[in-house]
Amino acid sequence: MKIKRLLESPISHHLDESNKGVIIYGPRQAGKTTLVNDILAQKSWKTLILNGDRRGEWWETLVSRDLSKMKILLGGYNTIFIDEAQRIPEIGLILKIILDEFKNLKVIATGSSSLDLASKVSEPLTGRAVTYTLYPISIAELAQTQTAHELNESLESRLIFGSYPELFSLDGQTAQSDYLRNLTNAYLYKDLLEFSGIKNSNKIHDLLKLLSFQIGSQVSISELGNSLGMSKDTAGRYIDLLEKSFVIFRRSGFNRNLRKEVSKMDKIYFYDLGVRNTLIGNLNLLTNRDDAGKLWENFLVLERMKRQEYKQSLYSHYYWRLTSGAELDLVEEINGKLIGFEFKLTKKTTRTPKSWLEQYVDSKFEVVNRTNWQEFVI
Repeated sequence: MKIKRLLESPISHHLDESNKGVIIYGPRQAGKTTLVNDILAQKSWKTLILNGDRRGEWWETLVSRDLSKMKILLGGYNTIFIDEAQRIPEIGLILKIILDEFKNLKVIATGSSSLDLASKVSEPLTGRAVTYTLYPISIAELAQTQTAHELNESLESRLIFGSYPELFSLDGQTAQSDYLRNLTNAYLYKDLLEFSGIKNSNKIHDLLKLLSFQIGSQVSISELGNSLGMSKDTAGRYIDLLEKSFVIFRRSGFNRNLRKEVSKMDKIYFYDLGVRNTLIGNLNLLTNRDDAGKLWENFLVLERMKRQEYKQSLYSHYYWRLTSGAELDLVEEINGKLIGFEFKLTKKTTRTPKSWLEQYVDSKFEVVNRTNWQEFVI
């Protein structure tokens, strides 16, 4: 099943109109290579394609940063596409040289982890490149070819099996389960273990499993560390690395310095629910599980993020909670306006929290349930 990615048009337009490079981040298997190949297939450019996962004669040329050798390598090409660029040492400086010295060459680089790529790219490429993040398939992307009814029919699959592109070409839950197990075992920690110096993947796996059970809840890093026999600092470092590897992401508590607002601990969510459910060994349907509400919250927070990112909105996301127990699953700040959201998997109505409107009189409040969720994420 071919799904058109929402980033295809803006990236294609940028390459046509600008001489700045393009950097695309995102999880492994999210479709970055396919996206770039689809864009290049529409162009008449002669392209040099290099893969950081597979060393060739070109490797030494780039790593040497010898301009005369690079001119021989790149001569005659309109475009260079470097896939899995984070694996090439000093890739930021290499890309800087290419962009500075080869003015007419279009430059595209992808990375399955910001762990190494971002730190070695951001400073050398200031003003020379634009960055995009590609996530697993979004509901907004599916909506390009599916009806509202079809999206509702497949909602449970998205909550259980996630949205990695490969899943949409697999028939049956057994094939999808096998794919997710392989993805989780083979790719989830690949960049993290290679670039961070962590030797024991079991600790990472155990930490992720604990986080999997706590989606939608405030997470105490100290308690996580104690449970795993590691220091708070080590647990915090592992979480930071997992976030930079596009496995999890955090949302902090919304706070305007009111005493009763709780904001010291973050909530942690997964970039893909199929990965999360595979980690805890539970791919059961919603009727046979007790975490449906947590899945719903993770799903909506994630899809709203994809929506705003792909629309290139300037936004901030938080959760909100008072010491009294009043809370909102998501607070969105956009264009100076605040909207509080409460997520309900059922059609049950919910009153606007009085304390929210009292504290933030110009804010709005919405309940997102199975009757209006598509509007929220599309």
